[in-house]
Amino acid sequence: MMKQRSFCTSLWQCYFEYSTPKILVIRSFKVGTLNRFTQALVIAYIIGYVCVLKKGYQDTDTVLSSVTTKVKGIALTNTSDLGLRIWDVADYVIPPQEENSFFVLTNLIITLNQTQSRCPESNSTGFYCTSDRDCRVGLRDTRGNGVQTGKCVNYSADVKTCEVWAWCPLEMDAEPPVPPMLGDAENFTVLIKNSIRYPKFNFNKRNILPHVNTSYLEHCVFNRITDPDCPIFRLKDMVTEAEEDFQTMAVHGGVMGVQISWECNLDMPSSWCVPKYTFRRLDNKDPVNNVAPGYNFRFAKYYKNGDNQETRTLIKGFGIRFDVMVFGQAGKFNIVPTLVNIGAGLALLGLVSLIRLHWTYFYKAPF
Repeated sequence: MMKQRSFCTSLWQCYFEYSTPKILVIRSFKVGTLNRFTQALVIAYIIGYVCVLKKGYQDTDTVLSSVTTKVKGIALTNTSDLGLRIWDVADYVIPPQEENSFFVLTNLIITLNQTQSRCPESNSTGFYCTSDRDCRVGLRDTRGNGVQTGKCVNYSADVKTCEVWAWCPLEMDAEPPVPPMLGDAENFTVLIKNSIRYPKFNFNKRNILPHVNTSYLEHCVFNRITDPDCPIFRLKDMVTEAEEDFQTMAVHGGVMGVQISWECNLDMPSSWCVPKYTFRRLDNKDPVNNVAPGYNFRFAKYYKNGDNQETRTLIKGFGIRFDVMVFGQAGKFNIVPTLVNIGAGLALLGLVSLIRLHWTYFYKAPF
């Protein structure tokens, strides 16, 4: 019974006890210098890096974005196959709208007046033959252009290949023209409309800034010095800023990146939140590993002649695809991250005491 009462008394006394740490004054130039130097480093880290550089007093949000584009320009070509021809936006922007990107046709290989009929398979596919026994009826091969009929026919005076049922005449396996047929595309312009939102802060903005009016848009072209706020870009200027030559790139095509950065400090006036544009080439242009360079695809335009026979014009199109990529982060003062970062900084000051004790113990500094 006495032991139980003694335990309760001790517990009661511990509950109402209050203790303070013992303060030890160390009179040492070395220890004092190390102490103040360490404190200065911690304070510089808190103020300079956490608060000023990283803005640790702010809450942050990532950008939500939408992008639309509109290309304008006229090109003129004069070839033996097509004659004199005008190309407008309906001809060279394929497809008319894409998500956060657009494609501009710059070069092409054209095969005219194809019909579904029989013709010799191309000699580039390896379907050589000497007799009908070398060909299989109904054979389909991903390297070929059609379905084999089982006959061995003359491809040229000294070469025979298997006959196929396909769109004939077959597409010519040739290099794209140099210079590119639509080299005038370097002077085309594109209007990039970008709307962004930071939902946490209920903040909206677009790259057509408030001071930009209709009359200005009708004449401006983006220039970093004279017109940095203009959302209309000349294709050649974008490629040049990526340290590429437009006419060279237009031969085989390629992929360009248009990067729009929205880094916004919402503690400042909203007019300070403006987009920054950068451009770079995204596809591989390694001069050693140059198999299948550039960017190309095939499409066809279909017709019916007077005999109601379907014909088509096959086009192997080369061009430049522009991918618009939007990045950004906004920050605004919030008491919670402010207190968290200040508290973390004060906790680091506790390291100063540990370093001082370490120095005192190992080096026996006088005190």
